[in-house]
Amino acid sequence: MRILIIVGHPDEDSFCAALADRYQQTASQAGHEVARLNLGELAFDPILRKGYKGRQTLEPDLQAAQQAIQHAERLVFVYPYWWASMPALLKGFIDRVFLPGFAFKYLANKAMPSKLLQGREAQILVTSDTPPWYNRLVYRRAGLRALRVNVLEFCGIRVRDELEIGPIRGSAEQHRVRWLDKAAQLAMR
Repeated sequence: MRILIIVGHPDEDSFCAALADRYQQTASQAGHEVARLNLGELAFDPILRKGYKGRQTLEPDLQAAQQAIQHAERLVFVYPYWWASMPALLKGFIDRVFLPGFAFKYLANKAMPSKLLQGREAQILVTSDTPPWYNRLVYRRAGLRALRVNVLEFCGIRVRDELEIGPIRGSAEQHRVRWLDKAAQLAMR
């Protein structure tokens, strides 16, 4: 399988990076073709300057990202919840990359767009300082739903797995090892 890991945490020393490392190592050892985008290392303007009124030239890193997404059979998003949502870096990446004509296309006389990224699946790994049960009961997984429903499924990508990890802050080493093992298990699916 051709896998693309998209790390939405800007810090290369984060637990998100450790999860992505473990996932990548396990998937590679299982014989999958694995590529990775560490968004904090890409050079791009995360602001969609004119909304969808005009075309904004894609930087080389975003052009390469679109090619990697087209090539991938599975996208793996690894990011933290910040204020019950994804980091601005990941949101800006989505705004700039998942564009009309690439990820979806509105057709004349149709209310819903054509899904241009069909045939792909996704896995989502999200870290948080909030316990997952609290996120489910109180926030109703709003941040996770935004990526799953409003971005991925809207573009035709089927979400296969969602893993919420936390609370990270103050977690014991044994918990972190168990979470890394869960990332490895997802890589084997």
